[in-house]
Amino acid sequence: MPALSEQIVGGEFDYIAQRGDSLTGVGARFGVSLGSLAAKNNLPPDSRLRIGQPLRIDNRHIVPVRAADGLVINIPQLMLFYFKDGQLIRALPVALGRPDRPTPMGSFKVVIREDNPTWDVPASIQEEMRRAGQEIRSCVPPGPDNPLGKHWLGLSMSGYGIHGTNAPASIYHFQTHGCIRLHPDDIARLFDDVSVGTPGRLVYQRLLIAKVGKRIYLEVHDDVYKKTGAIQTLFEKAIAAHDLGSLVDPEFAADIIRRQEGIAREISRGTGAKIFQ
Repeated sequence: MPALSEQIVGGEFDYIAQRGDSLTGVGARFGVSLGSLAAKNNLPPDSRLRIGQPLRIDNRHIVPVRAADGLVINIPQLMLFYFKDGQLIRALPVALGRPDRPTPMGSFKVVIREDNPTWDVPASIQEEMRRAGQEIRSCVPPGPDNPLGKHWLGLSMSGYGIHGTNAPASIYHFQTHGCIRLHPDDIARLFDDVSVGTPGRLVYQRLLIAKVGKRIYLEVHDDVYKKTGAIQTLFEKAIAAHDLGSLVDPEFAADIIRRQEGIAREISRGTGAKIFQ
């Protein structure tokens, strides 16, 4: 049963396209799916952006779990949250494991902090290189070709870590071999935040509900690892458990569940047609 959150991060704002921008890259930087970003701006998903083109961004996300200290990574949401002294310090989009190489769930601690890491390529990835006809490499030294980027936080989950990337457009996608990948600027900040021993949890919450003041919000994501059952049933049980039935418009909620666009939307009664504007 999802907890009732009281906090939403992100917002709605305007962005001006820069040289080299793409819808995929902009979505990756701000934690918005390609489909949601394209729809918000009435653009085909394969649109090419021109320099100076205005885009409307909506990257509101519900904070899934509050922690006293440490990291919470919600897998379906593709978001990492860092808490200190009970306060949310950072909310960052991440890339996680492909469905065939899923990121594991559970508790962990940071056990290694390493600048400019060398990537010791696992045997399984070397085999993927062989099958793809690529050069097989057993290790990759620090530098621009290193897929770990400039920072590595090794976890107590053996073989897994939080790291940067040399492919920023891959963020906010399920593209890794199970590790947690961040934009280079984000991992640099997080690296300074955490220390050896920092605790964390990897959770799997594809349905999130928040009550902020008198407003109710819902956020729904695809069941990428096929872990949950009927999402409508889960929603109805959660609404009943938190006694929110009289505050929620069921038609708005059903539409959000159908869309599964991964953005926090208000579902309070009386919200009206503004919900998808």
